[in-house]
Parts: sequence; C-alpha cells; structure tokens
Amino acid sequence: MASPQLSVQLYTVRDALGADLPGTLERLAAAGFVNVEAFGFLGRAAELRAAYDAAGLSAPSGHANFLSEELRFGENVVTIPPFASILEDAETLGLRILIDPMVVPERWASRDEIERTAERMNGLVDQAEARGIRLGYHNHSQEFHHEIDGLPALELFAGLLDDRVVLELDVFWAATGGQDVPALLGRLGDRVRLLHMKDGVIGADPFRAAEPGGVRLDQRVAGEGELDIAAVLAAAPSAEYAIVEFDEYDGDIFDAVSRSAAALRAEGVR
Repeated sequence: MASPQLSVQLYTVRDALGADLPGTLERLAAAGFVNVEAFGFLGRAAELRAAYDAAGLSAPSGHANFLSEELRFGENVVTIPPFASILEDAETLGLRILIDPMVVPERWASRDEIERTAERMNGLVDQAEARGIRLGYHNHSQEFHHEIDGLPALELFAGLLDDRVVLELDVFWAATGGQDVPALLGRLGDRVRLLHMKDGVIGADPFRAAEPGGVRLDQRVAGEGELDIAAVLAAAPSAEYAIVEFDEYDGDIFDAVSRSAAALRAEGVR
C-alpha cells in the first residue's frame, strides 16, 4: 500500500481556532497541510466546511462521540445527538471516516461491556456506509488497562468488530498504556487505517491517576521523544493517514506541528 497521507488533528490548535478560525486554517495550509482531522463540528458543519474550503483544506476524517449516550465531565453532562444527525453533519463536512474519540475507562474493564460497545459500533456501520462513511475508534490508554482471556481490551474489541470498522491508533497513548507499539500494530494488522503520530516522554498515565487533571503530559515533536516513529510507520503498512496531534505542548504549537510534519515527511509520509 502507498505511504500514508499527512494530516493534523485540529484539536491540537484548538485555542487558535477559537480566536481566529480562518487565520489558523490558513497557517496550517501555508505549512503544507492539505488534510485536517475535524473535531467539534456537530451543529456547525456547514460553517466549518466553508472555512476549510476557503483555506484549500479537506477533512477526510473527523472525531465525534457516537458510542455513548452521554459524556460526563465532573458535574457537566453532555448529551450525544442522534446518530442520524451526526452522520448528516459528517457528510456535510465531507468526512470519509468518522471516529469515536473515546469510550470511558469503566467500559473497558469486562468482556460484557466490550461486547456491548462492539455491538453498538457494528449496528451503526450500515447507516454510515449508505453515506459513504467508514466508522472507527480512537484509543487512549484505558483500552490497555485490562486483559480479558490474555488480550488487552482493545484487541478483544478489534476482534469483535465488523470488517468495515477501522481503528485509529494513537501511538503515544498506546505506549502510555504499556504497549510495545510496533508489536501492537503487527497484531492489529490492516484494521489500523489511521495513526495519531504523537511522540513524547512516556510517563504517568492520567487515566490511572486519582486526579487525571494533575498529570502533565510531556509530548514532543515527532522524532524527539521516546517513540521510534520509523518503526511505528513500518509496522502499519495499511495506514492511510498519519496525523499530527498534541494534547499538550510546552512551546509554540505551530512550530511543533510544522516540525512534526517535516519529520513524518522525512519518513515517507506524503
């Protein structure tokens, strides 16, 4: 398969987007990006599509929660819209791959919960395919906290999925969860079609901490942390997109994005 295409998850520049949407997209385009990965597009897909088009960018993939009824952030509860509405916005935005970015840790602790999540995913595949959209899932570290019958929860989940469902492996979070990332990619095989190519120093796992917000992530420019980005890319020959993303970065985020893109291009990402 051809080398993966370069993209950037827009969550990386979320503060800049909030302050200046068109200017931020123009900066990404000027840095050589033609693909972005969308987030926060529900209810504003037409506005964002116009902004992407104006900057010469497209969003082949995007994040939206659809495997949960609601999400809780402390005392705040976010209700997830109906799946048909999510698909409508995804189609308006031009997405070809719709990724659920997180299922909460407690749903990875038992076979029954994992099977229910897989059944929910599989039950939505036909609706998405009718609109030309593939569904997928993006990991953090909690999917590796538990083993069921000798398999990390994510691998059990992957084995239960409809063949049309893809995985987006976040390599930093997989490493934080204790995984040898190239070996994991070898086991997951061609299910992995997108990579979040984060690098950094692998430290404490916030999803195991009593106060997750108290754990500071040490994420770094691709090639400047502890992950072997060449080995990761080599272990994922079916990957279609290699996506720059930072959850946190102590420095100029646009510089970090540009240097990460350059490092990935040097490894054959196009």
